[in-house]
Amino acid sequence: MTAPRPETPVSVSKLGYVEFQTHDLDRLADYYTRVLDFVEVDRTADEVYLTPSFDHHAVVLRRGEHKPRTSVGYEIFEDLADAERRLGDAGYAVERRSDIAPGMPDVLVLAEPMTGTDIHLFDQQPRSGVGPDDSTLRPTKLGHVASFTPELAPMQDFYQSLLGFKWSDTIGDFFVFLRCNSDHHAANFMASKSFSGMHHIAYEMRDLNHLQTMLDHLAHEDYRLEWGPGRHGAGHNIFTYHKDPDGNTIELFTQLDIIHDEAKGYFEPRPWHTDFPQYPKTWEVDLVAVNSWGPINPALIEH
Repeated sequence: MTAPRPETPVSVSKLGYVEFQTHDLDRLADYYTRVLDFVEVDRTADEVYLTPSFDHHAVVLRRGEHKPRTSVGYEIFEDLADAERRLGDAGYAVERRSDIAPGMPDVLVLAEPMTGTDIHLFDQQPRSGVGPDDSTLRPTKLGHVASFTPELAPMQDFYQSLLGFKWSDTIGDFFVFLRCNSDHHAANFMASKSFSGMHHIAYEMRDLNHLQTMLDHLAHEDYRLEWGPGRHGAGHNIFTYHKDPDGNTIELFTQLDIIHDEAKGYFEPRPWHTDFPQYPKTWEVDLVAVNSWGPINPALIEH
């Protein structure tokens, strides 16, 4: 099934934030502030807004039944009214709201196909007041969100035809990586008939020293790794995975592939690339694609 297509895709330029529902709001907020060193910028009785950077928030925690990725916010590089018109003309149900989050009076809301997850489109967040030298520990930004989908093709078509994402890589016929700026991926989807919801959420670390510092801090706080350190093939990022207190899978990564020149179409050369130059491609389902250092963690690649 092919999604309807607007005259031109919306110009998504950045992954902005992700919302989690949690039955223990204080516990998950404590994890983000004490363990990951995010800054709490706003709180109500049932919501907490957290950031690692200058944007008002990258993570929203909402009291409720446990459910990760209840909404995803993307910043767009264009006029909201024009985006709303084109989406409506293409047949998408779009709601324009002013009550999404503090300081965000204008947000477009539409439903992701098959999952029903709310997608928020906005032009800019208010500033958090967090500075670049406030911490040597916290991640630099929200990097990407990986999720399950019943079917891969309609979801990929939705993100590329509607939101302007570009294809970066595919593993086999079940795992696709999509980018909205120079980073290798901001969204990736795994086709599954057995699983639903979020696969993992990822936060970027500056470099290996920064990642090591955080891993030592995680150990001090009694958080143990589920997988890694290792190096993925698709994206070539060094990764680690652990669980937050709600059991959500958290990736901390560094050295993700970037593409500077869309006209040339290849990723910035790195000595660990499997191809030279490295273009987007479909990878065989093997160790090189998943973790070139080995081993594979079957629990994190089940679909």
